[in-house]
Amino acid sequence: MKLAELKEQLQNLDIKDVGNWPAVIKGGAIVILCLIVLGVGFWFDTRNQLADLEQDRKKEDALKADFVEKQHKAANLAIYKQQMEEMKRSFGTMLRQLPSKTEIAELLVDISQTGLSNGLEFELFKPETEAPADFYAVLPIKIKVTGGYHEFGKFVSDVAVLPRIVTLHDIIITPSKDAKNNKDNDLVMEVTAKTYRYLEEGGQ
Repeated sequence: MKLAELKEQLQNLDIKDVGNWPAVIKGGAIVILCLIVLGVGFWFDTRNQLADLEQDRKKEDALKADFVEKQHKAANLAIYKQQMEEMKRSFGTMLRQLPSKTEIAELLVDISQTGLSNGLEFELFKPETEAPADFYAVLPIKIKVTGGYHEFGKFVSDVAVLPRIVTLHDIIITPSKDAKNNKDNDLVMEVTAKTYRYLEEGGQ
């Protein structure tokens, strides 16, 4: 069919007599109508369904990741339980190294005896106010001793191996005011020793 004839047929179309339209024109009209229906359906329905599908895919990915993570934890549950038991044992060992309230006095004697046994002379040995912190309490002890570097070093080493936890802080070493000829044993060491006491239930 020539273009001129097709154009003439289009101009002579009767909208009320679709059944008598030429087959080519009816086929084209059907195709156009289908495209319009598909476009309207996509815009008002399929478009929203595609958006919902994309959201569902994202949820599925998140659920898969969560499942993999939980599966990994479940597979390692025995290892986690073993690690927890080891932590409990280690924690129990540390708690046993914290002196109880009745053992504090004995520990103070041990610290002072450690200094005396290393040839140090005490100018100050003053336990200060105990400060609670979480499940334990900290007892600072101000110490001032005279002696030499070797005696100081041996004292620090011996305190570190006491059966109860004692830490040394703010160590300051200066020449003694009464030093004679700047001898090595004419030094003064000021230090804060801290010991830690486990607080029983009720904070006592």
